[in-house]
Amino acid sequence: MRSQKKVSLLRVGTVLLALLLLLAGMSLVSMAVGSAGYSVPEILRALFSAEKSPVKTIVVNLRLPRISLAILIGASLAAAGALLQSVMRNPLADPGTIGVSAGAGTAATTILLLFPHLTSSVPLFAFGGAALACVLIYMMAWKEGVDPTRIILSGVAINSVLGAYNSLLQLLNSDSLEGVLAFMNGSLSGRSWYQVRLLSVYASIGLILAFLCIKSANALQLGDEMAKSLGVKVSGSRVLLSGVAAFLAASTVSVAGMIGFVGLVVPHIARLLVGSDYKAMLPTSVVLGALVLLAADTLGRTVVPGMEIPVGIVMAVCGGPFFLYLLRKKGKASGN
Repeated sequence: MRSQKKVSLLRVGTVLLALLLLLAGMSLVSMAVGSAGYSVPEILRALFSAEKSPVKTIVVNLRLPRISLAILIGASLAAAGALLQSVMRNPLADPGTIGVSAGAGTAATTILLLFPHLTSSVPLFAFGGAALACVLIYMMAWKEGVDPTRIILSGVAINSVLGAYNSLLQLLNSDSLEGVLAFMNGSLSGRSWYQVRLLSVYASIGLILAFLCIKSANALQLGDEMAKSLGVKVSGSRVLLSGVAAFLAASTVSVAGMIGFVGLVVPHIARLLVGSDYKAMLPTSVVLGALVLLAADTLGRTVVPGMEIPVGIVMAVCGGPFFLYLLRKKGKASGN
């Protein structure tokens, strides 16, 4: 038993170390590539030099904030998706599919289009929208307790209604859609250190809370009866984990807009790498989410010369087929 635990810890440590090294390598690549390409030695000399130079200006003021945001957003969305999949006991759950991101996006879009003078308060309103969506989902799903299947169905309904509201809002304000379209597609373009500082606070709080929820997440994925036998208050834990996931999703939506598939696909890959124990799966998801979103953003701004593809579109194009592959693979495994 002890030998198996050592092997498991060694595997998790190896996976995390490999992911961290890949993340560091991808960060260097992201700093180096773009409309103006630089070598790694050039970048390192510019960063550690006291003199101002075009290389230092571009890397420090444009690329490093973007890299930092991609890491924070990817980690937050992956953690949110992992928590929601435990709450729902459903691998299809993530902030986008159950309406949490839609709630945050609806609140943010309303502020951007109808109350532009309140733009600085978008993070607060986005969290309020996500929290309200969670409350509505639980109210619709409640019937002598909360059933994960009803939560999923309620989330789909909320997602549909909020999507229709967003479409109507955009139709009525078609002259002011330039910023909103970038928001709805999910983009890190033009972000600065101000957004990094803002998101750092929200992401740090959300991720700390997520790691404090590991015990509850492990218990919930075992089923309600088993969780109750372990002394876990099932309904309270579901509300708590959903609230933490909503907070993480809302903080990313307020800064970068709607980015899908990170919270859906990344926890699947993490389970394949280290198993379903949240003590290993959650930190792996966090690092892997950061790596995946940084790679997607780097690809989006370099794949077509002279043009930038929003990271939300890149994730949809790459994440959708990969998720279908995972579903097909899982279906074959259960069929065998």
